[in-house]
Order: sequence, then C-alpha cells, then structure tokens
Amino acid sequence: MLKFQTLITLLCIAFQINAQETPLRVVTKDIPNRLAFYVINENKQDFDVQITISGTNFRQSQSRPRWVRIPGASKVHLKSIFLIRGKKPNYTYDLKVNDSLSKRALKKAFERVKIKPEKSITVYITEKCINCDSIIQALEHSNYKYIAYILSEKSEIKNQLKNYLPEIDTIKTPIINLGGKLFTNLIAYDKLLEELNKE
Repeated sequence: MLKFQTLITLLCIAFQINAQETPLRVVTKDIPNRLAFYVINENKQDFDVQITISGTNFRQSQSRPRWVRIPGASKVHLKSIFLIRGKKPNYTYDLKVNDSLSKRALKKAFERVKIKPEKSITVYITEKCINCDSIIQALEHSNYKYIAYILSEKSEIKNQLKNYLPEIDTIKTPIINLGGKLFTNLIAYDKLLEELNKE
C-alpha cells in the first residue's frame, strides 16, 4: 500500500513539473473598447492552444473556441473581448495546450519573438574584429536573445578576459561565450548555431 501511495505521489509531482514547463504565456493589450489576448511561445517547439474566457462586464463571440497553432518563438493573437463602457472587465481564462499538432488548428498571422537559448550567448567585440558585424547582424535577425559588449568601451570586462586570452589585443574575430565556454573560432553564424546545439 505504501509503495502504491509513493508511486501516486511521484506521478503527481512529475505531472506538476511537466505542467509548469510549458513555455507559453498569455498577455493582454488594451485596444479602444476591446481587450486583446495574445499567447507568447518562448520555445522552439510549436503548440496548439485553445482559450476560453469567462467573467462579467464584457461581451465576446459566442462561437465555439478553436484550436490555434502557436509556432515556436512567436506571439499570436488568440481572441478579443468587447468592453462595456464605464465598467471594468472581470475575467478569468482557461488555456488548453497541446503539443500533438492537429491539421485542423487555425494558422493565424504571428509575430516573431526572441527566446532564451539553451546556452547563454555573449559576444565580445574586439578592436580589430573583422567578422563581428556579420555575427551581430545574424543574431539580430535570429530568434535568440544575446548580449554584446564592445571591449574598447568595457575595460573591466577586457581585463577579465585577458586572464583567459592573454593575446586579446591581437584577436581579429569575435570572442563568443556560449554557456560559459569561450570561442574565438566561430566566425560564421552557422558555426555558432552548430556549437549552440551541441549537447
């Protein structure tokens, strides 16, 4: 009996952990006479979601909620409610998430968002750097969040890096920190991605 209770407890904990890991969040935006609900997917994986909104002091479409595709690293408008003049809306919502994608899910227009990579990305721009502009430009157009420092403007960071790279003043490539590991040979964005995706 004790083993069975322990198993049930472990399954409940595992379910709660998995439920908390869903990288989706709901945000709202005030529009004249309306309140728009968006879902932001902060992961590379696509999901299908369905939202149900209930409450008072607003009107909404009475049509049946549909599943909507939320691509990885994107923000999608799900639904809007119509506000009643002079009254503050009081609402709750229920968001159902499915990682088994359906062919019937609506595919709406979406906006790309930056997401946190599995390994943090920091780019140190050296004074004689040749490839820094192309790496920074590629990261700007990527889905990943990153930090960049111009070493000529950050002497304290440059001095710290000198402990690991004494030849820092002669390096002509970007110095890239991926999850705590320094690289001076990642001169193209595809090489950076390759290293980023390594286990």
